[in-house]
Amino acid sequence: MNTKSPYILVVDDEPDIRQLVSEILEDEGYQVEMAENATAAKLAKEQHEPQLILLDIWMPDTDGITLLKEWASESKPLCPVIMMSGHGSVESAVEATRLGAHDFLEKPLSLAKLLLTVERALETSQLQQENAGLKHQLMLNVEPVGKSAAVERTKDQLKRLSQHNAKVLLLGEAGVGKELFAHYLHNNTSRREGPFIDVAVGSISPENSAVEFFGKEENGRIYQGLLEQAQGGTLFLGEIAGMDLETQTRLLSALESRSFLRVGGSNPVRVDIRVITSTRETLQEEVNAQRFRQDLYYLLNEVSIEITPLREHGEDVPALLNFYIDHFIHVEKLPFRKFSIAAQNYLRNYTWPGNVRELRSLVQRLMILGAGDGIELDETKKALGSNIEKPLLNTSIPEFFNFPLKEAREHFEKSYLEYHFEKTGSNVAKLAAAVGMERTHLYRKLHTLKIKL
Repeated sequence: MNTKSPYILVVDDEPDIRQLVSEILEDEGYQVEMAENATAAKLAKEQHEPQLILLDIWMPDTDGITLLKEWASESKPLCPVIMMSGHGSVESAVEATRLGAHDFLEKPLSLAKLLLTVERALETSQLQQENAGLKHQLMLNVEPVGKSAAVERTKDQLKRLSQHNAKVLLLGEAGVGKELFAHYLHNNTSRREGPFIDVAVGSISPENSAVEFFGKEENGRIYQGLLEQAQGGTLFLGEIAGMDLETQTRLLSALESRSFLRVGGSNPVRVDIRVITSTRETLQEEVNAQRFRQDLYYLLNEVSIEITPLREHGEDVPALLNFYIDHFIHVEKLPFRKFSIAAQNYLRNYTWPGNVRELRSLVQRLMILGAGDGIELDETKKALGSNIEKPLLNTSIPEFFNFPLKEAREHFEKSYLEYHFEKTGSNVAKLAAAVGMERTHLYRKLHTLKIKL
């Protein structure tokens, strides 16, 4: 058999159906692995990394919806999953779709529909892989925007540091782009082809922190934590001051010994990673207040680099405006708009309390809510003000209005939370009060939407 043909995992507790589906798929040239229950399915998925999963809902140990929910919550991307059920209901189909299932098939299975659905799901999987590869390639070419002396000096320092494996601590106000500079450092090292794992430390709740960072072993199944995911590459810990003391202790031990134990595990896991951290807090003050371990501070602070706030290199503002206009046109399919010279000049001299993050949000807001190609000075001033009486109606509907409800809602929620995050000075406690969410739920939401803290 062609070893490059897609691998499909068929999960069903009925032997006849399992065998029939497997034979049909093998006749079409696919490689097939079978599992009779959730336990076997977990093991098969871990061992074979299928490109597609056919998953029965009703099984004796764990139902398919619960299993799908567990897989969807993992940090690794999930391949397309097609749910199957002989007792299908609208509620089951809706729940499966909400959790990310590609499609839903009712039993008895139609041979033609089964093969068509499998073919389309694999096309989706292939497209996802190509997009991931393209995104990885684009991130390899990422470079901080700007030609000012401040930006060029920082880039030069990071290029020199890229030749060494020293741990780097990036300092700077909220929103200055510390993650981007960390990625730039990674891209200039010999690890550039390895993973760049970006962690918003404050979005991980203390009760889940150990599993998130170090993984776990349970019932013979291994869940890889962030340190393992970064193997051979770079682990970027954003806003490290938000890490709880217990995790600090475990991280210190892991970095010093270059090994750690998974939660529930007994065998040491060797790790080869570069660590970059960032903070907007004064870590020495956190150490003095006994909220941050002094030995971990010294370990992470082998070299520190200060990222300059945007107000100190306003000459880069026009280039940043153009960069984010292009970004929102290509990524979110927003209609083209351009800042007038008067608006650009005004923004060059604006104080930017939220730094580059505020600039990004401003561009996004004006492109979504504004009308016409030009962004004039008055519109810009109103968008920066705290009291906007009536946003201009957009005669060109944003592209995400045409997305499925789930995807459109995610776009709205991300924009909404980023806007209020900026208004509250990047303070999670104030953000929780402003949007009316309990902090634990808010942390999960920020983590899910990949909003950087």
